[in-house]
Amino acid sequence: MVVAYDAMYGAGQSIFPRIMPHADFLHCEYNPSFYGQAPEPISKNLKELETYMQGMPHVDVALATDGDADRIGLYNRGGRFVDAHHIILLLIHILHKYKEMNGKVVIAFSVSNKGKKLCEAYGIPYEVTKIGFKYICEIMQNEDVLVGGEESGGIAVKGHIPERDGIWDGLVIIEHLIKNGQSLDELIDEVYEVVGKFSYNRLDLHLKEEQKLQIIDNCKNGVYKDFGGIAVSGLEDLDGFKFYLEGEETCMIRASGTEPLLRVYVEASSPERVQVIMDKVKTTLVG
Repeated sequence: MVVAYDAMYGAGQSIFPRIMPHADFLHCEYNPSFYGQAPEPISKNLKELETYMQGMPHVDVALATDGDADRIGLYNRGGRFVDAHHIILLLIHILHKYKEMNGKVVIAFSVSNKGKKLCEAYGIPYEVTKIGFKYICEIMQNEDVLVGGEESGGIAVKGHIPERDGIWDGLVIIEHLIKNGQSLDELIDEVYEVVGKFSYNRLDLHLKEEQKLQIIDNCKNGVYKDFGGIAVSGLEDLDGFKFYLEGEETCMIRASGTEPLLRVYVEASSPERVQVIMDKVKTTLVG
């Protein structure tokens, strides 16, 4: 199996090449400014890796980690991004279905509801926490936890430390693919057979403080009955506001706790449907 690794100029450059010295490497050099690129391993920050994968069909899978290598993103052979929501599901699937390991799954409120669906199908207990890995870590220190994960790509697994580790997570998946002769897409399809296909995306809205506060107030007071004609059928407000729409579609609205912006998360059956909902939500919120 041919693997590519993008350190995003971060700490992983000192670790991954020692583990897999024959991998293809990108951005594995020291630069404290990350060359001006935010070192978060999400699709919009990994365009060079995406282009590389699209031009290198012999590379089977690509792994990217952030500045301190505790968050993860993946690419398949064709250069399609695999986000943290899918990675969490893959790790649950590998550890429980193949390695026959058990334990509670702990996921942050912004993670796809497919995590709950997979746990229910496998008879695994799960718990949803507020956003912030500290909540997951606390549970992992006191209970038997199989996987703990958050939307931003921070994931911890049983048998390792109760903390995020993007390199370890990636190695668990790569090891499985090699041992079982699978492609990343084939593994994802196994999960889809249980939970159904889905797509998830996030929009960051940079707003004036008063506008942001007004939207949050509207959420609290039940102002949003629909988004551009897509009716709201339910609401959860554990940490932010998760609106249930048609079928298994959701829209979550939450003010960032670390940056001056409002985050909008949308889950639906396809990227195209996600974009339709996101556009309608944006129009409803800010015009």
